[in-house]
Amino acid sequence: MHQSGIETLTGSGISFMQTPNSQDCYAKEAMITSTVAILHDNTAHGEDQYVVRTLDNNAFLDAVMDGVTGRRGWEASQTLAEALTAAPLTSPTDLRAVLEDVNDRLHRRGWGRFLLTTIAAALCLDGTLYTIGAGDSPIVLIRSETSQLLSSRTSGFSPLGPPRAIGVSPHLRNLSHAEVALAPGDRVVLATDGVMDMVPRPELVDIVRSAASPDAAVQQLHTLLTTRQAQAQARGETRRDDWTAIVRFFRLAT
Repeated sequence: MHQSGIETLTGSGISFMQTPNSQDCYAKEAMITSTVAILHDNTAHGEDQYVVRTLDNNAFLDAVMDGVTGRRGWEASQTLAEALTAAPLTSPTDLRAVLEDVNDRLHRRGWGRFLLTTIAAALCLDGTLYTIGAGDSPIVLIRSETSQLLSSRTSGFSPLGPPRAIGVSPHLRNLSHAEVALAPGDRVVLATDGVMDMVPRPELVDIVRSAASPDAAVQQLHTLLTTRQAQAQARGETRRDDWTAIVRFFRLAT
């Protein structure tokens, strides 16, 4: 879909993967380019959504959303994805404003009990990655020797802390934030809990770090998820969740 020079990919619930595309992000000393691939299997509940949006030549937005099962989560995640696709985004403040607006709309209609969704979003502007999250959809920054969790892995309804989900409270709070200067070689993953519940973070880091491309990482991840789901079914376990992940690799532009 193209809108005034803005390219956007959104998850409709029927596609598994998207072909990687290249996008530029200007760091303070050099231009960094990136490639991205998406894993999206929405056949369990149909409640995951994603947005991969090129804002201009040096900015983009990646986001994954996981609607809360049994609480019209599919509608909440779709509403948020549509808002992130349409809104002008020139700063982290703009991104938060979109989340606040959608939170207000969902809470007014669902009274904090329905129309709930998680969010993990990464906005790249001029070589800096700004992340924001609510709920248990993590964002992971992977470097050659280290990895860093850039958003909370806490469940939106954990008894250990306040609720974290879009639509659960009249005022948006308890969000996780991070700001990172990007470097060539950085790799970033956004995923919903359907992926993370089956692939522990250290294993996810190893897969992405060793992959030759985002597409290769996504294919390996999908194969692993499919295998583990089949093993779980063989043990009589019937629980199945949606799987969504965005994998992005950064490198020095040539």
